[in-house]
Amino acid sequence: MVRIALTGGIATGKSAILRRLHARGVPVVDADVLAREAVAPGTPGLAAVVERFGASIVGRDGELDRRALGAIVFADASARADLEAIVHPAVYRAITGWFATLPPNTPFAVADIPLLFETGHAGDFDRILVAACSPDEQVRRVMARDGVSRADAEARLAAQWPIGQKVALADHVIWTTGTYEETDQRVDELLQALRVNA
Repeated sequence: MVRIALTGGIATGKSAILRRLHARGVPVVDADVLAREAVAPGTPGLAAVVERFGASIVGRDGELDRRALGAIVFADASARADLEAIVHPAVYRAITGWFATLPPNTPFAVADIPLLFETGHAGDFDRILVAACSPDEQVRRVMARDGVSRADAEARLAAQWPIGQKVALADHVIWTTGTYEETDQRVDELLQALRVNA
């Protein structure tokens, strides 16, 4: 089985690519979902986050208040590193376990991992697929999607490797600057190439 990591930057279109892969029958797993599960109520992960950041980052419903935590970690690199040290090991264990559950004749499977390069795990995968758009487009999308200022959007981009650096290290790149239909077509073309070479 070819283990493919899908990565990119914030708002570069990873979710759209992952949805298309799933719709085309490719086994996929989303590290963001696994990260949420790692800090769900009652988990050791949430207990560790509360111990580090305080009870104010938990809502009345017992769920992690992601907006409150995000305000802390996007403004403080050491706080972000502390959070990542809690969450990332659990996420990578879950991804490894997920690959192990797939049928042995699976030609390839995809794990969506936004911080693949930042966490030093690119070497765990056979191929790297990068979702890409221009940094200006990333900022515009983050502002529209999350309702934040340009300065906040730019700070979020600055917390990750520049997209150009990720593109340079990729085995495959899908540019998402066009329509969803155009992105879908690029995904389909990649799948055809992968199946020919699988």
